[in-house]
Amino acid sequence: MKRSEVNALMREAIRFVRARKFLLPPFAFWSPAQWKDKGHEADEIRDCRLGWDITDFGLGRFHKFGLILFTVRNGRPADRRYLKCYAEKLMIVEERQLTPMHFHWSKAEDIIVRGGGNLLIQLFNSTPSEGLARTPLTVSIDGVRRTLKAGSKVTLTPGESICLPQRLYHKFWADPGKGKVLVGEVSAVNDDQKDNRFYEPVGRFPTIEEDEPPLHLLCSEYPPAPRP
Repeated sequence: MKRSEVNALMREAIRFVRARKFLLPPFAFWSPAQWKDKGHEADEIRDCRLGWDITDFGLGRFHKFGLILFTVRNGRPADRRYLKCYAEKLMIVEERQLTPMHFHWSKAEDIIVRGGGNLLIQLFNSTPSEGLARTPLTVSIDGVRRTLKAGSKVTLTPGESICLPQRLYHKFWADPGKGKVLVGEVSAVNDDQKDNRFYEPVGRFPTIEEDEPPLHLLCSEYPPAPRP
């Protein structure tokens, strides 16, 4: 992805989130210059990868295969400095924009439609060899248990949510014609480097072509704390 595209997507994301009355924390707006002066007091943001995360899954077609995420809070179980055993993300999903089929080995998560259009999610159990199972699956949708056929598609309207257990394959996209979707995620601690199992191999973080200065840094780009 070009940096100019990433910057434009951030600007539009900020407008979209504000229009839906969700307020981002102050570090969402720190500039690269401000980051250079942040010491160890900001280590939680660095180490737990809070902040902006924009990906095209390495496929080079963001508006077809892509996602904008902002991690509001997260923990790091191996590091006792960080007490959180949970995570919260915000996601923006465009119409017809697919997040590829995947599951998490460790993380269970609630996916919540915070505003905008409808979100469509397709679901499969995983086989012992991590294929797509043809067995019925059970999920909780706003506290109501539902048993569905393999490959079922669930439509979530604004205010609705679904709980996805570990090893449940899912892919999602915004309902065409209904507008893009503001999605919340509340989950166990998130580890995007080790806890994503994509059914078809893709990249998780984009390669950036630097054609202009960054507006805000991505969570994978923070500089280390300056030495005393």
